[in-house]
Amino acid sequence: EKINENGIGNGISIILFVNIVSSIPSVFGMLISYFKNGIGGIITAIVTIIIAVFMVVFIIFMTNSERRLPIQYAKRVVGRKMYGGQSSHLPIKVALGGALPIIFASSILSIPSTINLFLKIPAGEGFWGAFFAAFSTTGWLYMVLYFLFIIMFAYFYTSIQYNPVEMANNLKANNGTVPGIRPGAPTADYIRKILSRITLIGAMFLAVIAMIPLIYGAASGMGQMSIGGTSIIIVVGVALETVKQLESHYHVRCSGCR
Repeated sequence: EKINENGIGNGISIILFVNIVSSIPSVFGMLISYFKNGIGGIITAIVTIIIAVFMVVFIIFMTNSERRLPIQYAKRVVGRKMYGGQSSHLPIKVALGGALPIIFASSILSIPSTINLFLKIPAGEGFWGAFFAAFSTTGWLYMVLYFLFIIMFAYFYTSIQYNPVEMANNLKANNGTVPGIRPGAPTADYIRKILSRITLIGAMFLAVIAMIPLIYGAASGMGQMSIGGTSIIIVVGVALETVKQLESHYHVRCSGCR
């Protein structure tokens, strides 16, 4: 709460950020151990670093990406003054849900593994052994469901957070229109179509980021990467948002000093 009050950022997000960043020394320890294991370990360490850098750059690019919906405001006269008549845009983020769809999907798929912690059925022992093995992080069924759940929850989150009908009504109330689209229901349908396309792109982005550590871990035999795609999304998102809030806070203070 004190962090929020001082405008440094979101307190809970920064706590999560620090918790994830605190595991970075263990990542360096893992890379050092790979370098000590000869040529194969060095190649594994280099590939791991390249994948991590690619994921960070890709997440930054997609987090800052947005679809700008053009808005034209009609002119209106109030008394002796004229208002409106200007062009603007409605920004729609590509990564609308952030890391939440990944968190929801991983939480649901972790239920079988949690149950098996109490039952302790060995992998491959009968039907239930094969069932719980398929729901391990390296199981094919887990990966397929993980991918599908991320896309499903991305659409679910977008449908909760964004209401095209309400957005269209707000534009109509403020004399705003999308060029070439009639106000009211046609505008709502147009916004719904744009949201559907943007959500698909954002969902595929989240699914790819979440699947890279799993696929790489299964292919290399090293298990999951120490810092997964969800952690990197949270770290990058919190860092970008905190920097924006600090810059805004700084500009407000500087303008007040002037």
